[in-house]
Formats: sequence, structure tokens, C-alpha cells
Amino acid sequence: MGYSFKNSKGKTYYLHTKDVVLKGGRNQTIYYFAKDERSNSCDLPAGKKIVENEKTGLPFVKSA
Repeated sequence: MGYSFKNSKGKTYYLHTKDVVLKGGRNQTIYYFAKDERSNSCDLPAGKKIVENEKTGLPFVKSA
């Protein structure tokens, strides 16, 4: 089971990860939240924190 976050509006989001290749050919890991838990769910990485958008309530990962 991955990391879950309940926002101020009471909705639960699950943290997921994906490895992508950028235009320059560099590999980068991206983190994103979804309402459902999928096979690529993950735990909160070290050195990161969760911030919630005050207007929409959507969470996102930010460097600590």
C-alpha cells in the first residue's frame, strides 16, 4: 500500500511514481497523486514533503 493523503476537503489521494525520458534523453522520476490506488503506488520519498493547493485542494510533492 502506497502513501495516502487526505486533503482539507476530505478526499483521499494516493501517491504514484513514474520514470519518464525527457526530450534531452535524461531519465527522471515523477511523482503524482491519483484518487485511486494503482500498481505503481509508492511511499513518500526521503527529502520530499506534501503541499496542498489552497484553491483546488490538490496535493503535490515538493522538495523539503
